[in-house]
Amino acid sequence: MGPRVYLDHAATSPLRPASRAAILESSDFFGNPSSVHAEGRAGRAMLEAARRVIGAAIGAAGAGELVFTSGATEANATVLSSHARQAGVILASSVEHPSILAQPGVETVPVDALGRLDLAALEARLARGDVAIVALMLANNETGVVQPVADAARLVHATGARLHVDAVQALGRIAVDIDALGCDSLALSAHKLGGPKGSGALWLRDPDATAPLLHGGGQEGRRRAGTENAAGIAGFAAAVTAATAEAPTRLAALRLALEADARAIAPDAVVVAEAAERLPHIAAIALPGVPAATQVMALDLAGIAVSAGAACSSGKVARSHVLDAMGAPAALADCTIRVSLGWTTTDADIARFLDAWGALARRHRREATP
Repeated sequence: MGPRVYLDHAATSPLRPASRAAILESSDFFGNPSSVHAEGRAGRAMLEAARRVIGAAIGAAGAGELVFTSGATEANATVLSSHARQAGVILASSVEHPSILAQPGVETVPVDALGRLDLAALEARLARGDVAIVALMLANNETGVVQPVADAARLVHATGARLHVDAVQALGRIAVDIDALGCDSLALSAHKLGGPKGSGALWLRDPDATAPLLHGGGQEGRRRAGTENAAGIAGFAAAVTAATAEAPTRLAALRLALEADARAIAPDAVVVAEAAERLPHIAAIALPGVPAATQVMALDLAGIAVSAGAACSSGKVARSHVLDAMGAPAALADCTIRVSLGWTTTDADIARFLDAWGALARRHRREATP
């Protein structure tokens, strides 16, 4: 069967060699970054160097404040829980990540059939005047659809509300610029682009507007208590440097070829949100009549890893809330898998996927033929 093919980078991406090296090198800087002695100062210097690298990657060098967290889930929770304690409604698009939608008191705004935020619906809801913050991901983790964040920011700010952006899937794949987006806060995660798990960041334009989620220490400018994960942060910065240096056109070409060949193999296959602007590395493909769980298991047995949606929910084999929000028919949503590419993906990987998936599609056609 040969080595396994990994096509689930939107769930997590294998650790990059540069990130692994940075993690190992960080062990030389063992001092607590909050300590004032030489060892502590060395640890602090490494931490601040990483902060500059990650901040520069989102256009935040010298602007606002970048706070290290355990990941984007914590970053999202920090912003939304802070505003939940204030007067005003929390709005979110109906296709947000569960770490946003699961926060108490969140009210959703619909999306269109391509999964893009309905700006008219947002504007109408904002006109009621009781919204404190709007959460809108830069790009969807299941379909890859890029959201009209800058347009939403103008509507949000016209009412005095704030805009929070989850940019987890976008960083390293498309340009991420906090000023061009117009956001007030932005969440990032290391492991989606080849960094270590358990390391993320929250950028705040106005740090004083967001209360800490964790208390009890003076770390991160008193924005996030707890000794920093120095090794994870070093690996995060190295992954950001490597990912942002890559040309996204390589992955886009691979994804487009995969989608075209999949339709050639199975003419009834559907590429979800094909007409929308999408990330270069995510393809959501439906094979009508073949449940997503069946496809995932068959591909796994063939040595190929894909998913049936977001990793946080795909283990439940539940219908995607994203596809439901887009109005996708149940028969289509139940047969959609996510194929996501990354820094390890090759032409040969795509060919292996198409061979295995094509065999599954042909077997289904034979079984469905009277």
